Amino acid sequence: MSDEKVTRRNALNYLLGSGITALGIGTVYPIIRYIIPPPGQEAGTSSISAAKIGELKPNEGKIFKFGNSPGIIVLKPGGDPKNASSYVAFTAVCSHLNCTVQYRDDLCEIWCACHNGHFDLNGNVLSGPPPKPLTQFKVAIKGEEIFVSKEET
Repeated sequence: MSDEKVTRRNALNYLLGSGITALGIGTVYPIIRYIIPPPGQEAGTSSISAAKIGELKPNEGKIFKFGNSPGIIVLKPGGDPKNASSYVAFTAVCSHLNCTVQYRDDLCEIWCACHNGHFDLNGNVLSGPPPKPLTQFKVAIKGEEIFVSKEET
């Protein structure tokens, strides 16, 4: 073993270098986590009661909770509230930056306020930055309840 002593200067240089390294990691790590978010967890829900018959008027939409994320159901303009094919339902999470979308009855479109993304009533992108369409859900009516479920892929 060597009998070398660590000098005060070397100890201070080591501590200073360790502190600067820790500060750098503590600054860069959150930035990387923000830029590359963790993959979203899939909601355990496959079907949910989104509304009751008569709750929505034609050309009206409603946000509902579907597992861990929001969904949106719309009664098409001129649609029959008692007919399941008159409704459309999608995930209410914009494909651009995961903002919550809403239904604009004046445009008859689904709209994302974050960056002015527009979707038609088929979920397709009409304009704006969203890179892909909204995920569509199946709509079924059982009794007085309107049920929304995930499409099986």
